[in-house]
Amino acid sequence: MLRTNISARALSGGLLDVLIRAGLITVLVIFCFQIFLPFLNLMLWALILAVTMYPLHCMLRGKLGNKDGRAATLIVVVALALLMVPIYLLGTSISESIDGTLAVLKSETLQIPPPSEKIATLPLIGKPLYAYWMQASTDMSGVVMKLMPYIKSIGLTLLGKMAGVGVGFLLFIGALIIAGVLMAYGTNGENAALAIVTRLSGPQRAPGITELCTATIRAVAQGVVGIAFIQMLLVGVGFVLMGVPGAGLLALVALLFGIMQLPVILVTLPVIAYVFATEGTSVATIVFGIYSLLAGMADNVLKPLMLGRGVDVPMPVILIGALGGMVGSGFIGLFIGPVALAVGYQLFWQWVEDRPVAAEVDQPLTVELEEPGGKPTA
Repeated sequence: MLRTNISARALSGGLLDVLIRAGLITVLVIFCFQIFLPFLNLMLWALILAVTMYPLHCMLRGKLGNKDGRAATLIVVVALALLMVPIYLLGTSISESIDGTLAVLKSETLQIPPPSEKIATLPLIGKPLYAYWMQASTDMSGVVMKLMPYIKSIGLTLLGKMAGVGVGFLLFIGALIIAGVLMAYGTNGENAALAIVTRLSGPQRAPGITELCTATIRAVAQGVVGIAFIQMLLVGVGFVLMGVPGAGLLALVALLFGIMQLPVILVTLPVIAYVFATEGTSVATIVFGIYSLLAGMADNVLKPLMLGRGVDVPMPVILIGALGGMVGSGFIGLFIGPVALAVGYQLFWQWVEDRPVAAEVDQPLTVELEEPGGKPTA
């Protein structure tokens, strides 16, 4: 009886000790996560950029005397220079457009030409659009007064979006600099990542999971940015050849739409409508409309070809992960979603294939007996 009481007390004391340790570890983990949370997006972006650009870093390192720091610094400096040029051009264009619009509004010399009679013949929207355009060409002040509440709302929304874009650019610049530091210590980082994954999943699965995560991040980054860049070129060439005003700025907007996984056709459709409204219906405008429409939908063909390249996972898994991650977690989810879904997909099928071997069924034992006459019988 005494031994039973001692063992029960020892068991309860051991359980209490385990619970106290688990509680303290949980509190420590939560506290550390709260401290790290403000820098979470920054570090995730830095890690994604470092993984994406690390092959380029390895190539440059061999040409710079195997100096990791020099190669990483060169990549960061060139990337910042390439990033600052479009930011400067975009800011200058927006500033000039705002100044010109304010000058025209202050001078009260804004005149809108009357619409063409062909606009009234357009299906569904032809007559309302013609009437509204005609009113704007004859009584612009009245139209502006009617639209003033909507203009204020749209203006505040645009200012908020522009502020968000500015913060995003600053975050990207900081992440790019941190990515350079990570690439400079790329070998140590690779070993550390492999050690962490080994601790979590075991030494047999760790190399495959690490390689899968790396390949998925690079495939999504190259696929998304590459597709967006191709669409920007296709759309921009059509706009320039057709003489669309602000063709360069519209092409840049198409690039941003492609990176954010928004349909580029949202940019091309208004431009097509503008060209038909100003130039009328002709062979050139019809060809431009068809070309711009196909260029705006080119991502539907390019995504299956480019998004899953180099990844040992079916392309629909990567595409669903990218879209689902984008919807659930924003732009950063575009990379986290495919990685998580690809790893889960691989682990699931490894679990399915690692089923235990079925035991062999024993064959029925046949015994032959001999009859008294010497003939065998079963």
